[in-house]
Amino acid sequence: MYRYGIKRLIDVTVSLLVLPIFLIIMIPVSILIKLEDKGPIFYNAPRVGKDMREFPMYKFRSMKVNAPDIRNTDGSTFNSENDPRVTKIGRILRKTSIDEIPQILNVLTGDMSLVGPRPSPMGNKDRYPKEYFRKFDVRPGITGYNQAVLRNKSTMEQRIQNDLFYVENISFSLDVKIIFLTAASVVKSKNINRNDNGNKQRMGL
Repeated sequence: MYRYGIKRLIDVTVSLLVLPIFLIIMIPVSILIKLEDKGPIFYNAPRVGKDMREFPMYKFRSMKVNAPDIRNTDGSTFNSENDPRVTKIGRILRKTSIDEIPQILNVLTGDMSLVGPRPSPMGNKDRYPKEYFRKFDVRPGITGYNQAVLRNKSTMEQRIQNDLFYVENISFSLDVKIIFLTAASVVKSKNINRNDNGNKQRMGL
């Protein structure tokens, strides 16, 4: 079946083709991140992936060093257009989704796929309904169905519905559709922030 063999082959092939582009982009991005606050270039976000296995998800750092982890009350990651934790270069990286490009390395190591439900942050396990654990039957993706249709605007309830839809309908044609919809969303700068300012809580680091 597609999900058990062909999908992984496509992930590795495309990632190897994209790797030189990542290396080219990394040079100017690294310089800009360092010039702003001299902090680390990458942020290794702890995430939960396939079979509930924990792994570090690589991103270009878009937040200030030691920024607090803030979640919406439904457990989803807080994001806002005026989030004071985000650096100046970080706002550009997030708007263009360039901050996610290092996850190509996660795809090559087998922790992630090009397309799949986004990796879950730590600390949300007790919030998930029983059926949502089916999400962990597949590798998480750099982009997914939820990101294609709602990006960062989704509530936890919407994310659960969209992730389960993907798991139940995974196919090559759906993956291609998701990639094109995601690209269109990034180009149009749609749904970058949820702006859920009145619905957040601070999590311990």
